[in-house]
Amino acid sequence: MRLALDEAEDARDAGEVPVGAVVVRDGDLVARGANMMMAGGDPTAHAELLALHAALAALGVPRLEGCTLYVTLEPCAMCAGAIVLAKPDRVVFGAWDDKAGMAGSVGDILRHPRLNHRPEVTGGVLEEECGALLKAFFAERRG
Repeated sequence: MRLALDEAEDARDAGEVPVGAVVVRDGDLVARGANMMMAGGDPTAHAELLALHAALAALGVPRLEGCTLYVTLEPCAMCAGAIVLAKPDRVVFGAWDDKAGMAGSVGDILRHPRLNHRPEVTGGVLEEECGALLKAFFAERRG
């Protein structure tokens, strides 16, 4: 999660919402991603999607079996759907998102009983640090 926090700080430094993600397999870093929505003019350039795409490319596989996705914020509906399709074994996130989180806050796409893949989900890891980064970013934006 600390590596995901590093990515979130990079996103913040680039003027993006500070969310970071990394994919790990067998204890090795496979890929990283940081929000790039503003830089690319792409509202779908979320950290999770970028990390998933990079991991699939790096491993040369169609699914991320044996991998864990670490992300600093509870995934939204779009990211949760992509996670289900990419099939990592595990998702670990930091701060809960009571406005858009789809791993238990607003809904739970990741563990929906009718979907064919349900990763193990752990939320609240380094929650204070992940949440503080987001709170500080938005407080600064509001002035």
